[in-house]
Amino acid sequence: MSAAESAGVALAQAGGGAGVPLRELLLVLFTAAVVTYLATGAVRLLAVRSGAVAIPRERDVHVTPTPRLGGVGIYMGMLVALLFARELPALTRGFEFNSGISAALVSGLVIVLVGVVDDRWGLDALTKFVGQVTAAGILVVMGVSWFIIYLPFGDGGTIILDQLQAGLVTVAIAVVMVNAMNFVDGLDGLAAGLGLISSLAICVFSVGLLYDQGGNVSAYPPALLAAALAGACLGFLPHNFQPARIFMGDSGSMLIGLMLAAISTSASGRISLNAYGARDLLGLLSPLLLVGAVMFIPILDLLLAIVRRTRAGVSPFSPDKMHLHHRLLQIGHSHRRVVLLIYLWVGVLAFGAVGSALFDRRVVVLLVAGGLVFALVVTAVPSIRGQQHDRQG
Repeated sequence: MSAAESAGVALAQAGGGAGVPLRELLLVLFTAAVVTYLATGAVRLLAVRSGAVAIPRERDVHVTPTPRLGGVGIYMGMLVALLFARELPALTRGFEFNSGISAALVSGLVIVLVGVVDDRWGLDALTKFVGQVTAAGILVVMGVSWFIIYLPFGDGGTIILDQLQAGLVTVAIAVVMVNAMNFVDGLDGLAAGLGLISSLAICVFSVGLLYDQGGNVSAYPPALLAAALAGACLGFLPHNFQPARIFMGDSGSMLIGLMLAAISTSASGRISLNAYGARDLLGLLSPLLLVGAVMFIPILDLLLAIVRRTRAGVSPFSPDKMHLHHRLLQIGHSHRRVVLLIYLWVGVLAFGAVGSALFDRRVVVLLVAGGLVFALVVTAVPSIRGQQHDRQG
């Protein structure tokens, strides 16, 4: 039985016995959701009183002033959930040694503070970028890095990065993910939903693929962080889904991007080549593949924006109304339908990345292909109707 197949069996049996306890992880997720939901209500009042309110601009979709600072509620939900997890006997081992959880919380606090300042008073692009690099650098300093890369070609093998190389790679990945989530946060509920889908996918990967390490403490941190982030995003969605009563702002979108970077980076260093072998490198590469899958739509939007703005002779960070979600609105989709469509695309890609590591890959390929065809059809429907309407006119 291959490592991927054994991981799938382990995932099916994960309800009890040794390994990562699913009941406790679900409790962490539920705690984060409840705390975030309650805290966000209080943060909304604080945002209104402090003047942290988004006034509609020409490029915005919303038409009424809406409070921001939602990222503060998301961070509070994650913080309380992880502190609670630390007290659970079944999960406390995940906080031993250099788990990466403390690094994620400290760097998360830094990025939230940068976002709060931007949400309330506004920051220029360079200052915000420095804040992002600082937060990502804290991850590296506190021991969370992409220090090993598995090669999927030839006879396999690994590239071991030295401290400087690992730090640069980690900061680069983190900053890209932070800005990708920031760019995609243009519709009510979009960034929170993508954060929920992405973190759930990484949590399933952590529980399934790493479960066969027999309860090794290194399997806990990615799953714990992913469960806490998923719960926080879930708790925030009732406040943020269209019509939104509060925006997460840069404090929230940058936090989600940084946490996804921290979780996937943490997962990447927990897999042993000896446990899987060079022939199962797809499983070993899953953290990197998963990052690419769940962040494909946001990063594609980011790259298209950079190319578009550079060709226009303006700053890559200058705002416009040509993001993917704007284009979907223009071809006839409603606000909620656009959000659900992007959920669908990211969900299919995330399932493909996780499923390829845990289940029969031939079945996964067929399901993903079917999902992509379905997503393409439902995405194109409004434009087809629009063309028919134009012909009739």
